[in-house]
Amino acid sequence: MPGVQLVAPPRKSLILASGHSRSALPGNIRNVDRFFTKVPCLNPADVSLGSAVWADHVIDGDLSFEIDARQIPANWPTGYIPLRRGTPYEQPVSSESYGELYTLNPGLVGWAFHLTQNVPLADSETLRTFRGRFAGFPNALKPPFIARGDTLSASTFWHGSKMDEWANAWTRYFTAGQGNYMIAAMEDSGTLQALTFLNHAGRVDLQRVLVLRTVSNYDREPIGGSAIDSLKEMVSGNYSAYMPALEAAQAVGDKVVRDIVEHWSDRESTIPHQP
Repeated sequence: MPGVQLVAPPRKSLILASGHSRSALPGNIRNVDRFFTKVPCLNPADVSLGSAVWADHVIDGDLSFEIDARQIPANWPTGYIPLRRGTPYEQPVSSESYGELYTLNPGLVGWAFHLTQNVPLADSETLRTFRGRFAGFPNALKPPFIARGDTLSASTFWHGSKMDEWANAWTRYFTAGQGNYMIAAMEDSGTLQALTFLNHAGRVDLQRVLVLRTVSNYDREPIGGSAIDSLKEMVSGNYSAYMPALEAAQAVGDKVVRDIVEHWSDRESTIPHQP
């Protein structure tokens, strides 16, 4: 499939297809569209199990100063502090980026969302039973659906309502209040950093990158539940919607890939866009 390079890093990932083999890639691959899809945790305030989210922003949750929460001042909401700052969420946000924020092409993201928003996603009695535990979160109780939001990427597999509060605040901080944290992930900021370097070298075009995340589990405990017990359910890799999330990635991603390939004569020179 010329023109499309689908990449899914190894951790909790799904590779839908591959455009060219590595040996067959042309010398200049700037016009090749890159589409990343993986299976993460979700914020139950925004989406439900088995849903799919197109990312507008990728925020890094690792690049920070940190003080153990047992040693922070009583009025601090977290021990995570932005680099080159002395307190949590200190303003102004640094104008010098170290890779904390990547903003994807909004026109391309809008096009992908518009193209796929009515793709049917599988539901089941198992999913209905599990999401029924999250009363108080209307979006978490819905059948799987397509959404558009932001990904927070960190190497630590964190869990719990307190960390969920931090993820929301961290996202708002780095996006000047415009972002909406929906997905907790691991690989995306590293992937975008590598592509940024290749973009600087003239080897890729960051305006052609899409990130699709499909949801395997919640990032916190139900209201009134225990974060420890909630995490224990996943310790062995027993994610509540792992297979439905993989199937959602295939169904949603396939729609975009087929459109790009079938219309490559236009897509090669013109990036699709939708407000």
